[in-house]
Order: sequence, then C-alpha cells, then structure tokens
Amino acid sequence: MQAKDHIFAAPIAQLGDFCFDQKVAEVFPDMIKRSVPGYSNIISAIGMMTARFARPGTHLYDLGCSLGAATQEMRRNLTQPGCRIVAVDNSSAMLERARGHLASYKSEVPVELVEADICDIAIDNASVVVLNFTLQFIAPERREALLAKIHQGLNPGGVLILSEKFRSADDTVNELLIDLHHDFKRANGYSELEISQKRTALEKVLRPDTPEQHKERLARVGFAHVDLWFQCFNFGSMVAVK
Repeated sequence: MQAKDHIFAAPIAQLGDFCFDQKVAEVFPDMIKRSVPGYSNIISAIGMMTARFARPGTHLYDLGCSLGAATQEMRRNLTQPGCRIVAVDNSSAMLERARGHLASYKSEVPVELVEADICDIAIDNASVVVLNFTLQFIAPERREALLAKIHQGLNPGGVLILSEKFRSADDTVNELLIDLHHDFKRANGYSELEISQKRTALEKVLRPDTPEQHKERLARVGFAHVDLWFQCFNFGSMVAVK
C-alpha cells in the first residue's frame, strides 16, 4: 500500500529547508500525486517523446530521477536497440527506492543509477534528456551551464524535456496560480498547516523561473526549437529540440 504523506501534518517548531531524505522518499508517490497537478500526464508524455526521439545506440538521461517514474516510462517506450538510460539523483534514499521500483519491471533496457550532483555528470551521445522538476532545485547561477552541457551532449535532433514549477511575470496572475495550486492541494486532503509549513520549507530551495526565462535561457545555450507543451496552474513542461 502507498504510504500517505503526513510529513507536515503536525506543527514543527524549527522548520528546516526541504530535502529529499528517507522520510520524503517513503511518501514521495503520494506527495507528488497530491501536490503536482498534471504529473501523470507529464510522465506519460515523457514515454511518448522517448518513443519518438530515441535513436539506436544512444544514451538517455533522467537527471534528478527521484524514485524513477520517468526512467520507468522511458524504458516502457524505448524500442530502439543498443540504448542505455542513465538515471541520476543526489539522494541515496531516493535511489535506494528507485532501484527496487525499477527491478519490479522486466526490461532488456539497461539502466545505470548514479548518485551524484547532476551538474557534475557528463552528457554524451544523448538522444533524450529529462529534467523533471529538477532544475528548480539547482542554484539559479548554475542553471545555464547545466543546460549548455546538456545541449552539447545531445545529438542533432535530440530532445530535452524540462518540467518545472513556474513563476508568472505578472504578479496578479502569479498569486492567482499559487492560490489555485493551494486549492488543488486542499482538494487532495492537505490541511492549511501542511500547505503553510511545506511552502516555508521550500522557500529557499525551490526557486522558480518564468516560462519566458526558461525559453530565453534555452535559446541562449543553442536550442533551435523551444516551446511550452503543457501547463496546469503554475506547473508545466517544455520541450527543447537541438
């Protein structure tokens, strides 16, 4: 049975920064389902784009793989021969559970699980790269260098799928989208205390950009074709093709 997310259900006297530790890893599927609108649609589309963009004998990367949901979907939809998926996360607790989840699905596609900072990973001979709600946790001053490395490591015609929590450039719209997201969480059973405490814990570690900032940055590092393909409230996903 899926463990329920009650991490912020009781008052916490000293709220530290949010981190992907053992407690979060244990309840992560429930947390994502109840916190991120459109998440299942994005995971499904990652599989569809994998089927479309993967090329024989190339590497596919899931950077910030958490429990491996995107990795699993990539495996399910990968039909090209000689491919390998590299799934990277800096949380040992997440990778431990990802290993178990991936082992439960029989596939000939090899997956290499790597515990590391995604900024330190070499990207080469890539046809598909996924950053699924990962870039928002990278320090803003490091984001462009990471995207430049991804662009350089992608083969011509390769794709980057970038899913993020967005900030609207319009303050009124931004507040509306935040309020709608909180309504979404209330509808999924989170209390006012849980919503407030989690928001405080995330403030210093999740720093969102606007869709326009993402597009400009992706264009600067060399992506020829960039656009938003999905958005629900302040969560969405972009596609960038080399």
